[in-house]
Amino acid sequence: MKKNFKLLMLAVFVAAASCSFTTKSFEDPDKDKLLIDLITYVLEKGHYDAKQFDDSFSEAVYKDFINNVDPIKRYFLASDIAEFEQYKTSIDDQLLAKELDFFNLVYSRLDQRIKEAQTYYPEILDKPFDFSVSEEINVDYENLPYASNKKELKDRWRKQLKYTTLSTYYDNIEDNLFKIENEEDYTPKTKAQLEADARETTLNSFNDNYSFVNDLERNDYFAVFLNSVVTQFDPHTNYFAPPDRDRFDLQMSGRLEGIGARLQKQSDYIKVVEVISGGPAWRGEHIEVGDVILKVRQEDETDPTSIVGMRVDDAVKLIKGPKGTQVTLTIKRVDGTIEEETITRDVVEIGETYAKSAIIEKEDRKFGLINLPAFYFTMQDYEERNAAADVKKEILELKQQGMEGLVLDLRNNGGGSLRTAVDIAGLFIKEGPVVQVASNGKRKEVLSDRDSEIVWDGPLVILVNDASASASEILAAAMQDYKRAVIIGSKQTYGKGTVQNLLDLNQWLRNNDMGDMGALKLTTQKYYRVNGGSTQLEGVKSDVVMPGRYAYLDIGEKEYDNPLPYDKITPANYSPYDGYIDYESTIKRSNERMAKSAELKLIEENAKWIKQRQDENVVSLNLEAYTQAIKDREQYAKRFDVLEDYQSGLNFKSLPKELGLIEIDSTLGQNRQRWHKNLRSDIYVEEAVSVLEDLKLNNIRQGSLAKIKD
Repeated sequence: MKKNFKLLMLAVFVAAASCSFTTKSFEDPDKDKLLIDLITYVLEKGHYDAKQFDDSFSEAVYKDFINNVDPIKRYFLASDIAEFEQYKTSIDDQLLAKELDFFNLVYSRLDQRIKEAQTYYPEILDKPFDFSVSEEINVDYENLPYASNKKELKDRWRKQLKYTTLSTYYDNIEDNLFKIENEEDYTPKTKAQLEADARETTLNSFNDNYSFVNDLERNDYFAVFLNSVVTQFDPHTNYFAPPDRDRFDLQMSGRLEGIGARLQKQSDYIKVVEVISGGPAWRGEHIEVGDVILKVRQEDETDPTSIVGMRVDDAVKLIKGPKGTQVTLTIKRVDGTIEEETITRDVVEIGETYAKSAIIEKEDRKFGLINLPAFYFTMQDYEERNAAADVKKEILELKQQGMEGLVLDLRNNGGGSLRTAVDIAGLFIKEGPVVQVASNGKRKEVLSDRDSEIVWDGPLVILVNDASASASEILAAAMQDYKRAVIIGSKQTYGKGTVQNLLDLNQWLRNNDMGDMGALKLTTQKYYRVNGGSTQLEGVKSDVVMPGRYAYLDIGEKEYDNPLPYDKITPANYSPYDGYIDYESTIKRSNERMAKSAELKLIEENAKWIKQRQDENVVSLNLEAYTQAIKDREQYAKRFDVLEDYQSGLNFKSLPKELGLIEIDSTLGQNRQRWHKNLRSDIYVEEAVSVLEDLKLNNIRQGSLAKIKD
C-alpha cells in the first residue's frame, strides 16, 4: 500500500498495534506448519484469482513482512536486512515445504532489537533536549534507508523522541502562558520545568506502549507473517487469529455478550475506559470509567483469578461470557477502595453501529435522514437483527412523521453484508436485479429483490464519500442504475468490488488437539452493477460531485498493493425507475448550484491545503521554527473557520420513539445533540434536501404503485 507515515508519539508501535492476538503463550512449530498447510491449501483452491507461489511472490512477502514489523525503520539495521535478503526469493519454497527459517530469523532479530531499543529511550530522555539548535527530522520513513550501525540508529531514536517531546513542550508553554494570564494564584513554571515535564510525558507514553509490546508473543508476529502472505492474493484476504475472528464478528453484528465495558491495559493493570450505554454494567451501575479490575471469578468457581499483568485480550476472555451467566469482579475504584461486583452478562449492543434517523424540518416541510454506518447483521442468525430490517423500521417511523423525501447517508460506511445491501435496495424498488456476482471469473449469479413491496416510493438521495465502500457501493450503484436515487458526494467512492467469505480453518481438521486455528477471510467473488460495470477500482461516480476535506488524499482500493483489476460483464435485465419526471434536470440544477457555491470552493481549497501539508516530510526540531510553522498554519487555517460556523437553517429532531430513551440515557442524548449540531452545518445534507425538493414525482406512476401495494 502506498503510505505516507505522518507518525508522531506512538509511531514506533504501529507494527505492534497491527498484530493479531492469540492466547497460546508457548511456541508450537507443529501448529505453525499446520496453519501454513491449511492456509496455502485454502488459498489455492478457494481464492477468486489464485496466484502462483514463485520468486516474485516471495519478494513481495519478504518486503511486506519486514515493513509490517518495522514500518518506520527504528529497529533493524542495514546489516540485518542484508542477512534477511538470503531468503528474498525462497520464501515461496519454504511455504510449500512448511519451513519457517525466514520468519524465525526475522522474529528473533526483531525481538533482540526491541530489547535494545528499550534501553535507548530512557537513556535519551534522561537528559534535557536543546531546542535552540537548528535540526530537522525526516518523517518520510518509506524512503528512509536503514541505519548503518547502532550509533546511527540511536540518533534516529533521539530525533524521534525529541520530535515527540517538542510537541508536548510547545503545548506546555502555551498552557503555562494561558494560566499566567487567567489564574491569579498560579505559580509560573520555568522553561526548564516545562521541558522536563514534556520529557516525562514522553517517557510515560513509551513505557505504557512498551508494556503492550512486551505482551506480544511469537504467535502474534506469526499472524503478521501469515497476513503478509495472504494479502499478496488481494488486500482483503486476511488471516484472523481466534480473538481477531471474535472482533470481526463484533464489527459485523455490532453486538457481543458480556458486561458492556471497554478495557485497556495501563502498565500492569486492566482499566475501564468506557462503560457501554445500555449494557449490564451500565444498568447496574457496577463500574465506572477509571476503575481498575484486579480479579475475575466465574460463577462456578470459588477462587478468583488475578488479571494483574495479564494481556488485555486474555483478561477480556475471562470477563466476557454467554448471556445469563454471572461474573464477579474485584475492582479498585478511582478513590482507592476495593470492592467486589457481581454482574449478570447480557447481550451488549454497540448503539452507534446501528442505523439512526432524524427528522429534517425546513420551513413547513419535513424530510427524513437515515445514517447507516455499516451493513451489519447478526452472524449466527440474520433474522435476529440486520441493517435492512432496521432501515425499514426507521423509514416507517419517518413516514408516520410526514416525511416528503429521504436522505440515506452512507458516508464513511465501509460495507458489510452483501445480503443486507440487496434487501435495502428492495425497500426502494418494486423488484428486480440489484447486483451481479461472479465466482472465479466464470459463471455469474444475479441477486435480485423479489419482494414487490416498496417501503419508500418518494424522492431519495444517497450521500457517499471516498470511504463509502463495498456494500455501500452496491446499494448506491443499483439506485443510480435504476435512476431511483440521486447520488451526492465525492468524485468516486472507495472502489472495492470484491466479496469475502469468512472460513473457519478448523473445519478441515479432525480430532484437532492443537487448539483453535482461527479463520481466513477469503476473496471468493467479484460483484458487478446491474449495468455490467464493476465498482472495483472505479467506485461509484456521484451524480452531483461535492468534494470533501480529504478529496486529494490517497484513499481507496487503487492505493493498495495487489488489488483485483477492473472489468465488465454483460448487463442484467432491468428497467429503470420511472417514478420521477425530472430526474436529469434535477441533477443538472444541483450541479449548477454547486458550481456557484462559495462554501464548496472553500472546502476544495481546504482539501488541497490538507494534501499539501500531508506531503511535508521534513519537520524542524528548533522551537522557534516549529512555533512559527504552527502559527503560520493557524493563521492560514482561519480562512476555513467560516465552514465550521456555517449554518444551513435546517432543523433536526429525533423520532418520538427515541425521545423517551433520551430521557433515561444521558449519553444517548449527548450523542444525538452532537449529531444534530453537526448536521445543521453540513452543506452536503443541505444540498440533499434541496435535491429532494426539486425531485418531482410522476403522480400517475405513484398512483399505480399505490394500487399495487394495496
